[in-house]
Amino acid sequence: MSQMAASRIGDNNLVIKRITEEDMQEVYNWVDEIPLSRPKKNIARDFSDCVLVAEVVKHFLPHLVELHNYSNAHSVQQKTYNWNTLNLKVLKKLGLQISPSDLKDVVEMVPETIERILFTLRFKIDSYIQ
Repeated sequence: MSQMAASRIGDNNLVIKRITEEDMQEVYNWVDEIPLSRPKKNIARDFSDCVLVAEVVKHFLPHLVELHNYSNAHSVQQKTYNWNTLNLKVLKKLGLQISPSDLKDVVEMVPETIERILFTLRFKIDSYIQ
C-alpha cells in the first residue's frame, strides 16, 4: 500500500471515499491471494452478503471472527444483518466502522463500494497486526 493511500486512511475509522484504479487493482490482487469458500466472479455481488469479508478477516485474524455468525444471503435484510454483525463484533475492534450509507451501497452492489471497504480493511488489518 502506498504512503499516499495510507495517509488517506490515517487514524480515521471510516471507509475512504474515493479509490484510484491502481488501488483497486491492489485490492483485487490482495483478495486473489486469500483462500475463500466461493469463487470470485463479480466482486460487488460476491462480497455483498459480507460472508467473504468475514473470511478475509478470519484469514488474517482468526481469533476475531466466528464464521457461523455469517450466512450466505440473497435478501437485503439478511445481507444488512451480516454487515451490521461484522461492524459491531469485528470491525469495531479494528478501528473501522462502515457508515450506514456505505453499508447500504455495498448491500446494493454499488460499483467501487466493496473495493473502498476492502482497501480500508486491508490497512486496518495491517495496522492491527503491527
